[in-house]
Amino acid sequence: MTRWRPLPEALPREARHLVEQLRSLKDRTGLSLAELARRTAYSKSSWQRYLSGAKQPPRGAVQALCRVAGAEQARLLALWDLADPTWPHCVAGAPPPGAPPPGPSPLGASPLGALPPGASPLGAFPPGVPPHGLAGPAAGAPGAGLAHRRWRAAALVSFAVIVVLLAGLLWVLPLGRG
Repeated sequence: MTRWRPLPEALPREARHLVEQLRSLKDRTGLSLAELARRTAYSKSSWQRYLSGAKQPPRGAVQALCRVAGAEQARLLALWDLADPTWPHCVAGAPPPGAPPPGPSPLGASPLGALPPGASPLGAFPPGVPPHGLAGPAAGAPGAGLAHRRWRAAALVSFAVIVVLLAGLLWVLPLGRG
């Protein structure tokens, strides 16, 4: 059985309970983190972060661990659903929950390197949804993950509408002239 470090004090009760259950399930498998990573789509370092309480495990990671352990998913997914809204979504250097967000700065008011953490130099992204390649969706205020999922869903629906419209246009246009 793995000797686990204590979970962070700031971790809410629901998130703490989920991580404890995931740790117990991982211990029941008898697998090392490296072996668990080989059997799932998540890396060893990801599992280490999830099981230490440093990062919220994705729903898919919970499902993968249940599959590997041969455990019923419903109970752990219900725990995940309870923990999801309470999980601390801040990253190091970001303001704590409840702190007022930094005000928008005009474009060019400061050099790119001097932007506050999570600020977009173009201002083109919704709050909590930084551009790809900068901070993850957890950067910013609580609920940023939800905002990211909504933004992604809206983008996918928009893309689907465009594809359907293009397909319809290609179907209506004549294929050859003459």
